[in-house]
Amino acid sequence: MKTVIVIDYGMSNLRSVTKALEHVAAHDWKVKVSNKADVLCHADKIVFPGQGAIGNCMTLLNQGGLADAIKQTLEDKPFLGICLGLQTLLTSSEESGGTTCFNWTSGTVRRFVEPIDELQNGERLKIPQMGWNQVQQTKFHPLWTGIPDNSWFYFVHSYYVDPIDNGVVLGTTQYCGIDFASVMARDNVFAVQFHPENSQQAGLTLLKNFLDW
Repeated sequence: MKTVIVIDYGMSNLRSVTKALEHVAAHDWKVKVSNKADVLCHADKIVFPGQGAIGNCMTLLNQGGLADAIKQTLEDKPFLGICLGLQTLLTSSEESGGTTCFNWTSGTVRRFVEPIDELQNGERLKIPQMGWNQVQQTKFHPLWTGIPDNSWFYFVHSYYVDPIDNGVVLGTTQYCGIDFASVMARDNVFAVQFHPENSQQAGLTLLKNFLDW
């Protein structure tokens, strides 16, 4: 039996991610939630969901001993980051007065600037971005299998990733006049700004592709 671990660090809605993974998992997969470093290190695959402030997130990961385990899994296990699970992969974030992150790739997590005039669907854009938006696929990846380019996914975020290396960017999305990196990947790591567990068929397909990857 293969195991995919959903990381529990104390401030994320884990139920929807877990249920979505269970829905798409084949019979030889077991989905578990854990906050134990040794469990992460022995898992076959890792899912790192997240919501809330990144400062609190990194503090809890360090206090709970999970930060070092996550750094190790980023080196050697199939890893799916979701929302904050994407943002923590950069060097630092502007949020929470400045937060040091995992530095999996160099770059900064930046806050959207409130637009003055820009409208979307007849309504003025707001921060956070909360709702459906499209992802333009910039490179092929197995996790895109069966997902058409410019598919819609569900976003909830006030900050976006700005990596220095464009080579890690596999998808972009436009909001507040910015084409930001909404998907990053390299080697064993794939991470998204949107919430696949809340993105209907496209999101479920991506989760299944991750388990099959």
